[in-house]
Amino acid sequence: MTQDVLTLIEGRIGRIRLNRPKAIHALNGAMCAAMLDALGAWRGDGAVEAVLIDHAEGRGFCAGGDIRMLAESGAGDGSAARAFFRLEYQMNHRLFTYAKPVVAFMDGITMGGGVGISMPAKYRVATENTRFAMPETGIGLFPDVGGGWYLSRLPGHLGEYIALTGARLDGGECLALGLATHFLSAESLDEAKARIAADPQAIEAILDSLSAPAPGARIAVHRGAIDRLFAGDTLEEILATLDADGGDWAREQRATLRTKSPQTMKVALHLVRQGRRMPSFEDEMRQEFAVASRVVQRPDFAEGVRAVIIDKDNAPRWSPATPEGVTDHVIDQIFAPLPEGEAWAPA
Repeated sequence: MTQDVLTLIEGRIGRIRLNRPKAIHALNGAMCAAMLDALGAWRGDGAVEAVLIDHAEGRGFCAGGDIRMLAESGAGDGSAARAFFRLEYQMNHRLFTYAKPVVAFMDGITMGGGVGISMPAKYRVATENTRFAMPETGIGLFPDVGGGWYLSRLPGHLGEYIALTGARLDGGECLALGLATHFLSAESLDEAKARIAADPQAIEAILDSLSAPAPGARIAVHRGAIDRLFAGDTLEEILATLDADGGDWAREQRATLRTKSPQTMKVALHLVRQGRRMPSFEDEMRQEFAVASRVVQRPDFAEGVRAVIIDKDNAPRWSPATPEGVTDHVIDQIFAPLPEGEAWAPA
């Protein structure tokens, strides 16, 4: 049987290679466990000076998590979904707190779970193939795996914009926003990896020397509009501001938001706003686990997966159907801390 993730030592680095190309390397529990174990083993191994994360073949780095499994579990008692989130977030946290430098190659689709394993890395390499997004509100989920931490730390109201709309960013935009630290052409990646394996102490110099000119960040044109249109205290205020604007770009964003789950847009907005005040990444992961444990069992997640992934009719029937139907009380319930015995903790 082919391993879904390859963990090996090559030269002076540990390598994590996602190897599930038919699913665009979407993460399952066994992959998260293997990565967590490898990172644990290499932590005290003097022969491993750095860690490199990439994908073995295919067109994407990592398209997310095992959505079908999560939806099936959520429709039942949710225990398998909670077990997956617990493991995935422990792996995310280990990467975030790792003492050795980590390099992630975001070549191709980098969404959801792929964001969770690339953003904690000290070096994050984008290419002309990078397609970065947190599109979860379109399936009744929310930007987890640390999304509340990373998005809340973007300038202005970019975090709210990306979390609500699921906007897709290219490699140039990732570099401009600091989501990537370097932009390399895809054809130079093999050379970069070989040189890093031979001399991990020179990672930064190697990536700097191979960097290519990045395309202009298209999102920069809309920065003023984003900061103005996505500043509202509530989702209703943001939607009203978009409605009142009258410009083509605002109309496009409003049309996009009509397709998203009102419940999980409110969850995403609250997550980003709370993320700005979160004392540590561990606290962020603890909160996201509580939120994920509940959202995965709510009707919008099953309906979003049905509409987008299973039936592909792209006509979800959200419940509640309007933002006004999602009360503050519901959001407070979703965000309430879990009892001590059920709460998330680092591995």
